[in-house]
Amino acid sequence: MTTNPSSSAKQAQQALGVRLREIRRDAGLTGRALAAATGQHYTRVSKLENGVQQPTSDDIRDWCRACAADAEIPDLLATLRAVESAYVEFRRQARAGMKRVLGIRAPTLYEETRLFRIYEHNVIPGLFQTPDYCAAMLSFWSRFLDAPNDLEEAVAVRMERQRILYQRGKRFAVVLEEQALRTWFGDADTQANQLDRLLTVMSLPTVALGVIPLMVQRGAVPSAGFWMFDNQLVALETPTASIEVTQPSEIELYGRMFENLHQVALYGKPARDLITRVASELA
Repeated sequence: MTTNPSSSAKQAQQALGVRLREIRRDAGLTGRALAAATGQHYTRVSKLENGVQQPTSDDIRDWCRACAADAEIPDLLATLRAVESAYVEFRRQARAGMKRVLGIRAPTLYEETRLFRIYEHNVIPGLFQTPDYCAAMLSFWSRFLDAPNDLEEAVAVRMERQRILYQRGKRFAVVLEEQALRTWFGDADTQANQLDRLLTVMSLPTVALGVIPLMVQRGAVPSAGFWMFDNQLVALETPTASIEVTQPSEIELYGRMFENLHQVALYGKPARDLITRVASELA
């Protein structure tokens, strides 16, 4: 089920209001007392707490300082940013073509990130894709989203983005499920070439790539793939939306999830052997 973007934003705003009320009550302040301390009318305090109005960043800072809860400011500001841009709809973006969908996040995000942590459960990450694999995958999404046919441009965008793999100072920690090796996009030759590309990328000194076998005891099973850009942002994609997580406490949870996945993945020769075995089955 896909959440309607506007309702998602409203729910997030209401949740932010509930958190502000909890902070005020924990501080032992009434609504009128907080209003006096922050220089605003007490009715606005009620509107903020009930999600009727959206607070500003200054509202949040003043609120937390009046409640001696300065430590809450970073998380609340991140939540506010999430409210302001709760969802970026793929269908709306797709009207401008698949090139626009692939360019939702500013290129500067890739340039500025030093550590990429990537988990994918049923697809090879875009940074490692061959042009044919990428084209086969994007052609499906283009049809599904009824997007304009700009496939060649979209593939070129993704291939250009791969140059960051060779930039100094960047690291790529990647965990794939074995299912990602077995999910076909295109024909058997496309899949075989993609797996060969994966073996090549694994040899890069900047890349640590692990594979979680299908049949293995594990302590964590995520519900979706996700990308972590340093500790600044986590990105997830659903069939109709791109979700960006910026709240520090939530980013920390994704970091813990990634560590759990990393611990059960195969690396080095065992991972290469698994990829080679899957490739041999294509024949």
